[in-house]
Amino acid sequence: MKKIFVTAIIVIVAMTITNVASAQCKNFAKKICKLELLPYVHDGIYNATVLSEGETAELYKTFYAGQEYRVTVCGDENLPPIQFQVLDAERNVLYDNKKHNYAKSWDFKLQSSKQLIISIQVQTSDELTDQILSGCVAVLVGFMNIENTFNQNK
Repeated sequence: MKKIFVTAIIVIVAMTITNVASAQCKNFAKKICKLELLPYVHDGIYNATVLSEGETAELYKTFYAGQEYRVTVCGDENLPPIQFQVLDAERNVLYDNKKHNYAKSWDFKLQSSKQLIISIQVQTSDELTDQILSGCVAVLVGFMNIENTFNQNK
């Protein structure tokens, strides 16, 4: 019985730590990364998680024809560079920020609606250390509001 109680406490603590880390990453995305979308309008979805160097994650998202988009990927400043690629359903690379000096954003417009994959990877640090670096990484998507475009052209 005591073993079950200890296991339950460990599970509760682990869930609490995960929820706290998730909330911190969401706040990081809101306060830091969302600014990278300007002048695009944020789609309202905060995709953020804790990643360590060498780890990867993928986000599947539908993008619509004729709409101008900006994808922004940012991470804690203590992390090594973050590579992101935008892939189509057949995993053909449409964009790779590594070829653009690890740019944080990519602006694009599609001719037809598609589900795309945003693949992110925290690069491995060049420094020799016993500690693996980890931190929040966020992927945000914005779209160009027609009213914003009209007002900018005045």
